Amino acid sequence: MTNVIFIIGPTAVGKTELGLLVAEALGNAEIISADSRQIYKFMDIGTAKPTPEELALIKHHFIDIKFPDEHYSAGKFGKEARERIRALQESGKRPIVVGGSGLYIRALVDGFFEKQIFDPSLKARLKEEMKQKGVHFLYRRLQQVDPDSAGKIHPNDGHRIVRALEVFELTGEPLSKFQKQVAHKADFNPLFFGITRERNELYEIIESRVDRMLKAGLVREVEELKARGYDEALNSMQTVGYREVFDYFRGTIDYDEMVALIKQHTRNYAKRQLTWFRKDQRVRWIHLHRNESAEKYTDEFLIWQEKQYCLNLP
Repeated sequence: MTNVIFIIGPTAVGKTELGLLVAEALGNAEIISADSRQIYKFMDIGTAKPTPEELALIKHHFIDIKFPDEHYSAGKFGKEARERIRALQESGKRPIVVGGSGLYIRALVDGFFEKQIFDPSLKARLKEEMKQKGVHFLYRRLQQVDPDSAGKIHPNDGHRIVRALEVFELTGEPLSKFQKQVAHKADFNPLFFGITRERNELYEIIESRVDRMLKAGLVREVEELKARGYDEALNSMQTVGYREVFDYFRGTIDYDEMVALIKQHTRNYAKRQLTWFRKDQRVRWIHLHRNESAEKYTDEFLIWQEKQYCLNLP
């Protein structure tokens, strides 16, 4: 089996910078983005997409591939990313997977079965949303994303509506489809590099990045999405940063509350990402320190992946 480098970790930790450095060092590499939000067009600021300059430096895949009202799933990503990795390898390229969407990475490497499709934090968010906005708000979203399931569920059955949305938001498919599927594992050897920092330092970086996003025009970006007709009930609009701006537009929170909530929810998301990835014993962790560039770790990446390559020789 061939080796594929994975650079994973929480939001704002420095994955993009390190991915670009490693790709440049390899010389013939392209990046597979494993980010469930950067797939959407028109959502640039709030998803912290690589800049146009960074995208021009190294070719990226799975960025800006869908409109915000189009469905996409972890299962589909897993299948398409495996095919893309195979094609790149056959053409002599070195794919590097960079991202923090745990379910996308699991789907790509290990596949998954229906019983594995759950996310307690997502379910808690959906229940809180139902409490705040009403069961019919969630039912309307279910009608948009999964009309087959909506047709089988009573509009007042909050429990089943939440479960159907949980499955769809995680996978893009109805639950019944997964009950008939088997998991498809990758035909390569993943080399997982997890990037982490001290918690307080990471939180400071997150808060600074949120401030930069707002200064760069996050509110205007959401206004433009709304003007294009993208409804806040869409799965894409539930992304941290976007849903809080929609709440601000509706007048349920003021501007300062919006900023505080974006920062809080982003910190919570980073914590969930770390919890997810730390459960995987295959991850080799690299701890970045304050004011330290990821560049110093590039050689370590290359040496370790070469060592793994030699170990895998027949």
